[in-house]
Amino acid sequence: MTQGRDPVQNNTISTEEGTARIQECRDALIQVKEEMQRVIVGQEETIRDLLTALVAGGNVLLEGVPGLAKTLTVRTLAACTACSFARIQFTPDLLPSDITGTTVYRQHDGVFSLVKGPVFHNIVLADEINRAPPKVQSALLEAMQERQVTIQGETCALPDPFFVLATQNPIESEGTYPLPEAQTDRFLFKLIMDYPGVEDEVEILDRFAARTEVAPACVLTVPELQNIQATARAVRADPAVREYAARIVDATRHPDKYALRTGEYIEWGASPRATLSLVLGAKARALLEGRTYIVPHDIKAVAHNALRHRILLTYAADACGVRSDAIIDEVLGVVEVP
Repeated sequence: MTQGRDPVQNNTISTEEGTARIQECRDALIQVKEEMQRVIVGQEETIRDLLTALVAGGNVLLEGVPGLAKTLTVRTLAACTACSFARIQFTPDLLPSDITGTTVYRQHDGVFSLVKGPVFHNIVLADEINRAPPKVQSALLEAMQERQVTIQGETCALPDPFFVLATQNPIESEGTYPLPEAQTDRFLFKLIMDYPGVEDEVEILDRFAARTEVAPACVLTVPELQNIQATARAVRADPAVREYAARIVDATRHPDKYALRTGEYIEWGASPRATLSLVLGAKARALLEGRTYIVPHDIKAVAHNALRHRILLTYAADACGVRSDAIIDEVLGVVEVP
């Protein structure tokens, strides 16, 4: 969500030509989804949510135990969309310059020149981001919010589109550093990647035994992806639906006003970026379904992904085993649907 443009209410699509454009974008995204599913066994929901975030122009925090093909999923997404791809393995000894780049002295001509880091790609995988100290994690802050980085006083624009997918392991805390709240708020979605089903796992075994590797095909170009993102921003958001999104976020800040039973477990409610994420995600989802407008169901469909990392819980919530998803369920149940 960069500055200088209105990502929520742009020029809306209302003509037949615009409807046809929506359908073209939807057909292209279905091709990407089908191509990814040829490579990735199962994980249909994760693939759909990743595409939603990419179309919305946001970044994703992906949480899941090791071995669930998180890296393969994002690498396949890059291959299907012709986007340049870089993987950064976060470790305790990583430096901010290892991500953004630095200047080096060229002895042969006696000048300093800029060497760009791996962040200068369309899709960046920040693998196990919570294994690096906060100073290194924050190297992505400017990149994620402003789509630019500053290297020793020189500001450099990042490529368009720019998509950060950061992964973290939820079951291991030794040697990890929790992400600062200011950084987690920059992620459009937080996705939870679960174990595959039995049938999917058998398919994985069969592919491994046969040493069968499916190479993804490129079905979408970068300019086409940019056009899809611009089209998604133009999807119409009715004032009543926008107010519905705002009231959902307001319920996390003022639980007493909405009589939330789980309100006592909320330390801090979601920020205004949560409302933007709800509407942007809903627009992308509406486009994926071939509609020129969003409906309350679209808001509900992306609510957990957009809010679960933005609601800060009390120590009592942790002691009682209350998770943010349970609070979001109650919020969606009490806020009146327009």
